[in-house]
Amino acid sequence: MKYISILLLATMLVSCVKVPITNRRQASLMPESNLIAMSKQQYTEFLKTANVLPDSDPRAVRVARIGNNIKIATEKFLNDKGHSKRLNGFEWEFKTVDEATVNAWCMPGGKVCVYTGILPLASTDDELAVVMGHEIAHAIARHGNERMSQQMMVNGVGTVLAPQDSTQSSIFQTVFMGSATLGMLKYGRNHESEADKLGLVFLKLAGYNPQAAVTFWEKMAASGGQKPPEIFSTHPSDARRIADIKAFLLEIDNYTK
Repeated sequence: MKYISILLLATMLVSCVKVPITNRRQASLMPESNLIAMSKQQYTEFLKTANVLPDSDPRAVRVARIGNNIKIATEKFLNDKGHSKRLNGFEWEFKTVDEATVNAWCMPGGKVCVYTGILPLASTDDELAVVMGHEIAHAIARHGNERMSQQMMVNGVGTVLAPQDSTQSSIFQTVFMGSATLGMLKYGRNHESEADKLGLVFLKLAGYNPQAAVTFWEKMAASGGQKPPEIFSTHPSDARRIADIKAFLLEIDNYTK
């Protein structure tokens, strides 16, 4: 066990990379291409049963338009800042699912899904950009890979190379909870706060107003009731999150010049 721990520590140190904007170091113990391949397979299965709106539906048109605008701005930012490798393997898609669930997600590789249940809380394009920017940021920051890596260390797995490897697939199911709840990744609070920051930068570069994040999260907090929405389940507290967003908005121009 001692030697396994030493091996895992050495692997983690070698595999550490920095997240754009925050410059936080993160562990990455598996090829991102593996995670994207597994995500794509789960996404394909999800689409077979999900009530996806047709591309011509006005709600789907709105989601796709805003998503594409943020995608373009995000890709330009990453290319300009020397982070273009984070886009390797991305095949962007923006889908809208007709379901009352208050949620949205972006799988590794750029598969983005917005549920109609969240649209009433994101009544303006700026507010919907807050939602989509945040989810896209999770994928760009490779939070999925980081969560996989953390679980690998817990399981004593130093490295997994083959996408079809049973151990890797088992860890993926643990982290992503299967296709039935696709995208409902159990991110930690640090990941959520980091996605807020990256998402605000991306949406501002796309021409949307980042101040809308304050009003959106205030509405999310007010809608929680006795049981918070699913998208809110592992997030920072309402007051803390809004305060952190307000603080970051004071310095966001440093990242969008």
